[in-house]
Amino acid sequence: MTAAVEEAAELVPERHYTHHEGRGATPHRSNPAVIHRELTTLDVHPGMNVLEVGTGSGYSGALLAQLVGPTGQVTSLDVSAYLVQWANVIHHERGARTVRCHTADATVGGFPEHAPYDRMVAWCTPPLLPRSWVEQVTDGGLIVTPLPIAAVPHTTVVAAIRVRSGEPVVEAVATGGYIETTTSPKTDLDLPGRWVDWENRVPAPSWISITWRGQDDYLHTGARTALNQLLKDAHTEPYGGPDIDWHSWRTYAASLADPQLTQAGLRPELRALGRTTARTAAVIQQDGTIRADHPDSPSLAALHGWLTAWENAGRPAPETYTPALNRHDEPGLTGWNLRLSR
Repeated sequence: MTAAVEEAAELVPERHYTHHEGRGATPHRSNPAVIHRELTTLDVHPGMNVLEVGTGSGYSGALLAQLVGPTGQVTSLDVSAYLVQWANVIHHERGARTVRCHTADATVGGFPEHAPYDRMVAWCTPPLLPRSWVEQVTDGGLIVTPLPIAAVPHTTVVAAIRVRSGEPVVEAVATGGYIETTTSPKTDLDLPGRWVDWENRVPAPSWISITWRGQDDYLHTGARTALNQLLKDAHTEPYGGPDIDWHSWRTYAASLADPQLTQAGLRPELRALGRTTARTAAVIQQDGTIRADHPDSPSLAALHGWLTAWENAGRPAPETYTPALNRHDEPGLTGWNLRLSR
């Protein structure tokens, strides 16, 4: 943490924002230590114009206001009008006049009204790096944002992206991620906000995300079948290696770019990652339990191969991968996908 961020953290009362006596505690908040880390990477200086995506409690916006000083400006966006209204009130109570919060979906078009921005930071994960964000940052400006590294939930890194001559270049990636962006306020924090291909609510909540969703039918037969195979009469076995380093494992699995990559939530607060097809399924859970449709499942054999290769690679940290931004253009979703390779 830089001296500037440390000083800002000392001056801004975190609990005044996260547990305000008028609004109460807000669940839409990030770990203060992680916020301080991202703001250190963001490298904000006095007088800068900053865009924040994800107002949350307002705490991060208050830190940014402290960093830009009286000559700078902070624009904060959130899809929740409730959070925006309260953050504006709390900022006003504290006399923070250089930060203003607005209700908006930043993934659609950023916020051109106050552009160009010297810095941009996001506390929620867009489906890709939006083109509008890059276009609204000054030449040489910096974006710090979580980005997916595969089209399944919770498989992200935090990227520091420099914009030069209108093109984004990843300078560094770090372990981390935040809640997925949604077009409206998210009320169910246990269910991912994006890329859920099937969910069950009875007898207990469960969900599945398949990267081969384009090959599934309109009834989601493949997703439903795979989820049922993992839930009902599944073959189970313990993982033979040490405890799973989830950040390392999910990054490695994503870097394989396998078209059958699958993530699931078979129990609350316990994610699973592996491989499925329309007929077979196999995943390893965060607790080290492997579940599959059958002991001789082709997907189970493939999963074993992935895990062996991951161990042989030394369980690499996300920071050790080579990042690449690939252009993605389709109506309503234009920008760059982040992919990692070794």
